[in-house]
Amino acid sequence: MPGTTKNGTVASHSLPATTTNDSRSTSPARRGRGRPKKMRKHADNSSNDNHNSANNTNSNVGHVASPERSRHGEGNDITILPPRWESVAVKAVPSMDAVVKVFCVHTEPNFSLPWQRKRQYSSSSSGFIVGGRRVLTNAHSVEHHTQVKVKKRGSDTKYLATVLSIGTECDIALLTVKDDEFWEGVSPVEFGDLPALQDAVTVVGYPIGGDTISVTSGVVSRMEILSYVHGSTELLGLQIDAAINSGNSGGPAFNDKGKCVGIAFQSLKNDDVENIGYVIPTPVIIHFIQDYEKNGAYTGFPILGVEWQKMENPDLRISMGMRPGQKGVRIRRIEPTAPESHVLKPSDIILSFDGIDIANDGTAKALCLSGGDHIHATAVVPFRHGERIGFSYLVSQKYTGDSAVVKVLRNSEVHEFNIKLSTHKRLIPAHINGRPPSYYIIAGFVFTAVTAPYLRSEYGKDYEFDAPVKLLDKLLHAMAQSVDEQIVVVSQVLSLFHFLNSAFLVFRITASFSVLVADINIGYEEIVNTQVLALNGKPVRNLKSLADMVESSEDEFLKFDLEYQQIVVLKSKTAKEATSDILATHCIPSAMSGDLKT
Repeated sequence: MPGTTKNGTVASHSLPATTTNDSRSTSPARRGRGRPKKMRKHADNSSNDNHNSANNTNSNVGHVASPERSRHGEGNDITILPPRWESVAVKAVPSMDAVVKVFCVHTEPNFSLPWQRKRQYSSSSSGFIVGGRRVLTNAHSVEHHTQVKVKKRGSDTKYLATVLSIGTECDIALLTVKDDEFWEGVSPVEFGDLPALQDAVTVVGYPIGGDTISVTSGVVSRMEILSYVHGSTELLGLQIDAAINSGNSGGPAFNDKGKCVGIAFQSLKNDDVENIGYVIPTPVIIHFIQDYEKNGAYTGFPILGVEWQKMENPDLRISMGMRPGQKGVRIRRIEPTAPESHVLKPSDIILSFDGIDIANDGTAKALCLSGGDHIHATAVVPFRHGERIGFSYLVSQKYTGDSAVVKVLRNSEVHEFNIKLSTHKRLIPAHINGRPPSYYIIAGFVFTAVTAPYLRSEYGKDYEFDAPVKLLDKLLHAMAQSVDEQIVVVSQVLSLFHFLNSAFLVFRITASFSVLVADINIGYEEIVNTQVLALNGKPVRNLKSLADMVESSEDEFLKFDLEYQQIVVLKSKTAKEATSDILATHCIPSAMSGDLKT
């Protein structure tokens, strides 16, 4: 699985092609694009901060601010006239002063030892000032933050910042600075409309290779629903051919009018491609900001909790009772926790969403929000002339709690349902949203709830290939049957050290029996990352239910039913007595995480 580098960017990797649970279609595989390189000069007549002239070579001819040339005589004598400085990116210069450098100290959870955290590290990235005394940057730039500071261009002062909100799915974070001095002499960035293909863009930020501001230029080469690596979701995104390197994350992308059209957030790292970067477009940014202003917190992007099938085959359409001219997609499965599970049914054909028709391939002629000069100046405009986009984009334009009219074909009859939209409840969450991981310990058995960060910690960035097949199947295909359902596993089995050559050989002596405490879990040491299905015949719904059942059990034995038909049997009284010694041996402060004590 792709991860976040310590210097503030996301390394993007290819993901398995699957149909997602949240109605979002899978992005096609990326291919390398080759184009003739043309030298381009980018000038800024107010400073000498452009250190990346070598990188500004990939723009199309129609958008190059090239110097004029005049030919003298009949020979090959060419005089290159100096560029007209007033015409080269002058409009973008005032906005560059609103670009800041973000310094963050991170302290990540230790999923293998969930009662403690990893060693802290520092990173730097980019951000920019927007209206309302706020700063935008990437969510992965401040993930697991313990301290955040920002520094303005040309300043030697770092100001302490407060994180107001983090949108993990859309990879956007909102900061503010209390010190009034920080806001003096700087104007906020204005947002522009969604750009068109081949429109020029300029990415500004503080990437590796220097301490001053950096500018790289390119064009918009693609616009589609794409995978957000950090958010583990799919939203609208821009692909550009400007270089986005470590540290560029969170920096703005300006159009030729000096208005922000997106936030740099990830790039494609592959031997077959070069200079492919991705930008979060203004509709996603505006959705995040308005969500925060409306609710006082980030509530997420809603989804239509269905898995769907294309209806491109004519025999399939006829068998489902579709008349000529009717188009749509067939519902395969519905999330049991989604509100629409009460009205939609498998094999319903979704014909339209909020009045916009859906094609047999799941695309639609969508509408999008235009940002305008202010965050609140939004309008609905055509997405792009002559092009279509996955209908999940229509859903992502809504807010959590909004209603939408869904027209479906059921048994050859058309029905309309007014559905309240909500966020996605994943059986294996993609994020823990800044909370420490949950755990429970009994007799050295460490139980925890499976999350995507846990799998990444256990099996590395390629966990989608290396993790146990049973867990991967649940990650990719299983649906939660209730909002509190979790996959609980035995993470590891801790032993109790006993020293044969000293007086520290520990015996637990009771009135009726004598047991060596270290022997309590002998024979179970190789049980790792195996799901717990039941305790004493009762299903394990989540980690808290398991902890409550163990703590309140009055049975003589604790019998854990595990995946692969394994069982673990412990004597209840001995197991509970051994736990305190094992905690002391491994310097563990508590047998359970704080969230399980409430």
